[in-house]
Amino acid sequence: MHLFTPFEVRDVTARNRVMVSPMCQYSCAADGLATDWHQVHLGSRASGGAGIVMAEATAVTPRGRITPHDLGIWSDEHAEALESTTEFIKSQGATPAIQLAHAGRKASTERPGDGGGPIHDDRGWTPVGPTETPWPHDEALDTERLDTDGIARIVDAFVDAALRSLEAGFEILEIHAAHGYLLHEFLSPVTNTREDQYGGSFENRTRLLREVVAGVRNEIPEGTPLFVRISATDWLPDRDSWSVGDSARLARDLEPLGVDLIDVSAGAIHPDQQIPDTGPHFQVPYAERVGESGMPVGAVGKITTPEGADAIIRNDRADLAVIGREHLRDPYFAIRAAKELGHEAPVPRQYTRGF
Repeated sequence: MHLFTPFEVRDVTARNRVMVSPMCQYSCAADGLATDWHQVHLGSRASGGAGIVMAEATAVTPRGRITPHDLGIWSDEHAEALESTTEFIKSQGATPAIQLAHAGRKASTERPGDGGGPIHDDRGWTPVGPTETPWPHDEALDTERLDTDGIARIVDAFVDAALRSLEAGFEILEIHAAHGYLLHEFLSPVTNTREDQYGGSFENRTRLLREVVAGVRNEIPEGTPLFVRISATDWLPDRDSWSVGDSARLARDLEPLGVDLIDVSAGAIHPDQQIPDTGPHFQVPYAERVGESGMPVGAVGKITTPEGADAIIRNDRADLAVIGREHLRDPYFAIRAAKELGHEAPVPRQYTRGF
């Protein structure tokens, strides 16, 4: 098996094992509707040869956005705005995927390029979380603790968003349970100090994610693949926090619920995190550890070279090479990788003269 071995999952076959990581573009107007930017951004990575092209964290409710400029899919209008993008991705031989997300207590902020701080004027809104404790900004926003009715509405919102995503033409769904956003906030004891059925024990803290997964899996077609992105560790060794062992245990719990792959990232639950290493492939060992559960995994984190991506697959360290920033620098990474590794390159006929 190598980087250009097709990836088969349920009824979907991706042409190779290069996946474009979901990366927020912060390019919507205040209504969360996709724009020409999304079609060009995602479409160029599809024409660039990637096997799976995943749209950014897409909010399942308006309050689930990180910023007012985030992509959303809480209405049929949002799904319709994405149809031309998925059609183009498929026309280029790639598989369109989408990450469904809720920002939780990290919501209602400015775009990173605009400072990233909390919004205190009428453009903002009240974030929600497992408790009233806000993200520790210098001027923190009031945060609403979700009650059980609110939690049930969140589950329903993920299910509705999944169905709309399929109507929009996406063929793989991913639930975002990483990077300090809502579902991760429930998983981690750093942010979840509840004392009800959604807090305390491992089983209780993972309950919301399991309910979201089960709800989505029960409503989507059997042949639709379902991924989950996690932060394998909170990078907070001096606290009671989420660990790689917890992630491996979670993977074993999610597999019988119908999850097909764990997309393994790390961190971002708290600004005090201690990242031990940021060298090439620094998060791949986390994917390997989670993969010991028997669940297929995607590895992400400073994968920048064709040789490195190929080695991850050839050495059975992961099933997908999930590539983010390198795809921002080079939309045609997969074509270049195929050429360098001696495989047939998925070059669009319009570009053959250049290759």
